[in-house]
Amino acid sequence: MRFLLKAVTVLAVVMASGLAGANSSATLDKSKAKTAAPKATSHAQKTVAAKPVKQSTVVARKGHAAAQLAAGKARGLQSADTWREAQKLALYSASALVLDQRVGDPLFQKNADVVAPIASITKLMTAMVVLDSQPNLQGPVAISEEDVDTLRGSRSRLHVGSVLSRETALLLALMSSENRAAHALARHYPGGLSAFIAAMNAKAQSLGMTHTRFEDPTGLSSNNVSTAHDLARMVTAAHHYPLIREWSTTSEAVVEVSGREQTFRNTNPLVKSPAWDVGLSKTGYIHEAGKCLVMQARVAEKPVVIVLLDSAGKMTRVGDANRIKRWMESAQASHKSQTHAAVRGDGKAPG
Repeated sequence: MRFLLKAVTVLAVVMASGLAGANSSATLDKSKAKTAAPKATSHAQKTVAAKPVKQSTVVARKGHAAAQLAAGKARGLQSADTWREAQKLALYSASALVLDQRVGDPLFQKNADVVAPIASITKLMTAMVVLDSQPNLQGPVAISEEDVDTLRGSRSRLHVGSVLSRETALLLALMSSENRAAHALARHYPGGLSAFIAAMNAKAQSLGMTHTRFEDPTGLSSNNVSTAHDLARMVTAAHHYPLIREWSTTSEAVVEVSGREQTFRNTNPLVKSPAWDVGLSKTGYIHEAGKCLVMQARVAEKPVVIVLLDSAGKMTRVGDANRIKRWMESAQASHKSQTHAAVRGDGKAPG
């Protein structure tokens, strides 16, 4: 009987412990739930409380990103397109340079640092030095025996004894490449011919033309040398002179020389071509230099400086200039087409 009572007592204790454990577990679970609930609620509140992003803002951001991507691709296309097109440009001039005048970057170059004779391209420097001295442009300039070309025997329509204004002499030197006019202008410079040559070389140095040297004001001397890069600097500087721009691009002029009217024409046929917008021009030729041409022009909606040295054929310098023009126009058309295609492709809204 005592044993039975003890067993019942033990059983009662065990059952009580079980109930206590169950109650304890339930209490613990409830406690965990209460503890976890605030975290869940807190997370939900943060999500709701976060600043809502308007749909228009999302669209704007997507549009901005697309525009940036398209612009990046456009720049890449332009670079790649220019490189591909550059391979297609074959010029016959020994040295050549096409310079973007706005930023000073070369668009194309070929042997642009080779030092070579420059012939009558010299006369651009001659004109700048004359104008820098601020002379009386209506003052008389007389052609003398000293102005006759004894080096190469080139002919001139300005006879010894002819008198013309300094303005007319500059016009003929730039437009028709008149050697006697250029030489007479240098002789009439303060200090004479030697002072004028010194001023030419000093001007070249001031423009950063470190590979350039002048020995005479006409370009008849093969010791007048430069590079395509240096000449681009000279053309850019000369383009700042309104009179040089005007006189070097005059297609023809009727000039009175010693009481007689004579018609002079530009040595560059491109200045009167409706396909060209030429802002400055100068040609040159001696045997050592070959056919040369420098120009400032607007091509494919871009102001450029073109330098062509040592072209062998009679029309090669003009042919090379036209090849440059077609190349730039083709590259521009290709770039515009690919840019538009890239923008259209990236700017499409998902369907």
